[in-house]
Amino acid sequence: MTKHDDCDHTLTRRGLLHAGAATGIGLATAPLMFAPMAMAQERQGRILVILELSGGNDGLNTVVPYADDAYYRLRPQIGIRKEKLRKLDDHFGLNAGMVGMEKLFKDGKLAIVHGCGYADPSFSHFTSMAYWHTAAPNSGEPYGWVGRLADAMAPKAPANFLINIGTNQSLAVRAKKHVPVVFNNPDNFQREAFFEEKAVLTSLSDPGKMANPSQRYLLDIAKSANDASALVRKAWSDYRSPIDYGITDLGLRRVAAMISAGLPARLYYSSYANNAFDTHVVQNDLHGRLLTYTSDALSGFMQDMERIGRADDVTIMIFSEFGRRVPENTSLGTDHGAANVMFVAGKKVKGGHYGQLPSLTKLDAGDNLLFTTDFRQVYATMVKGWLGQQATPELLNGNFKPFEMIA
Repeated sequence: MTKHDDCDHTLTRRGLLHAGAATGIGLATAPLMFAPMAMAQERQGRILVILELSGGNDGLNTVVPYADDAYYRLRPQIGIRKEKLRKLDDHFGLNAGMVGMEKLFKDGKLAIVHGCGYADPSFSHFTSMAYWHTAAPNSGEPYGWVGRLADAMAPKAPANFLINIGTNQSLAVRAKKHVPVVFNNPDNFQREAFFEEKAVLTSLSDPGKMANPSQRYLLDIAKSANDASALVRKAWSDYRSPIDYGITDLGLRRVAAMISAGLPARLYYSSYANNAFDTHVVQNDLHGRLLTYTSDALSGFMQDMERIGRADDVTIMIFSEFGRRVPENTSLGTDHGAANVMFVAGKKVKGGHYGQLPSLTKLDAGDNLLFTTDFRQVYATMVKGWLGQQATPELLNGNFKPFEMIA
């Protein structure tokens, strides 16, 4: 997965030192990273949460087309038997561990979008993920689509608008105007200077002594970063929920805590780590566990939103950078593929199947599914259908008609 830990809008520890050496022209007018507690308590409309299944989830063993004989011909060993599936209808069944997502689907709150991908697909994790992060295949776009969305939604870049759960900032949230709040463990989210920085920050302790606007800005950033870490830690320490998220919450419990505390964030991003879904060898047991974790965490999150009265305000989109090849490999796994399924869940989502189902017999030269739905059509559905923003060509690098998915 592509990471941008040192991008120009991420206030890293060393970045503060570099900022202090800069001229005051750009710094003096740049937005502060974090807002006071009072601002964080305001309720701020609809929220989009994005969960990334990094590594290339096997969509065919996630949403299994059990009624298609070609599936079992091409996967004689790893194809999941009909009797082990959680059947959704006469054609599809979910992997056995996806109890929560089965319920969401049957309750009409889970949409499954088939055949998602893009033309001339890359089979590299890093390259394909960059395409999904930027919504700009084969372009070299430097900013993420979620970051561009934040800039479009709130061009004055109010603090705490965009939150990335993780140890590193994702390219998806890199923005021109907004500075994402990035944290993994809320208890440890605090800014501590490196040894060589401490003298610099100590010398900036009195704003009245500063003639240089760059230095004043630097102190403001340091103080607001401390305010933000306190805000996140308080939100987490105050959060109490009886809801079971399963073995791992995938960052969604932390998202729930921030929403419950009233933070003004409208966009949240979380991800699996370490290409977890890269299942080349003996995949079924591992893949089944990962899908169980995903389903349990999603189900828990949706229940938590109901508990705190925010279910009408929150929708979650789930994606992976590519699917897997249709035939199983000789190691009882699957190799990097192309088209895949995406999920959208929420109380306001019109559940069901969307997009054209790819053929299992008309494959490309590498035995991959041919994409039938540009993944940016789902992005456009989130942007326009859910958030009420214009899905402009500048935002999504093209024109894409949203699905009629939102009630």
